Amino acid sequence: MHKHRAAKRAFTLIEILIVVVILGILAAIVIPQFTSAADDAQLSSTQSQLQTVRSQIELWNIKNPADRFDGSNWDRLLNANDAGDGERYLQSEPRNALRNNVTGVTTDTSPGADDGWYWDADERVLYAFDADGDLVDW
Repeated sequence: MHKHRAAKRAFTLIEILIVVVILGILAAIVIPQFTSAADDAQLSSTQSQLQTVRSQIELWNIKNPADRFDGSNWDRLLNANDAGDGERYLQSEPRNALRNNVTGVTTDTSPGADDGWYWDADERVLYAFDADGDLVDW
């Protein structure tokens, strides 16, 4: 009796290289999509924070007409005892995701390392700084 050996079939080097090239092409297509999604998330987060803070500043001004928000009382938005009316306007200090989550506010259009927000005293409006230190408004 003659036994037939089953031939072992393995992947060739060419087949493996083709798979690697296809995976590389797919990665080149997908990775920029993730980068764009991360940038969009930072932008959305900062827009949301800005909208929330602006609405709380308006609420502050309505409830405290004699002590309107002027940028110097930023910390008082966070602390109920300092606000005078027992209300805490912000649960936590807003973080600007476009500037690596910094939280500070300035009245100078050139932000320092810890400034994520700009208070325009003339317009009485809060703006955000982007990663380059430029003012953005939505």
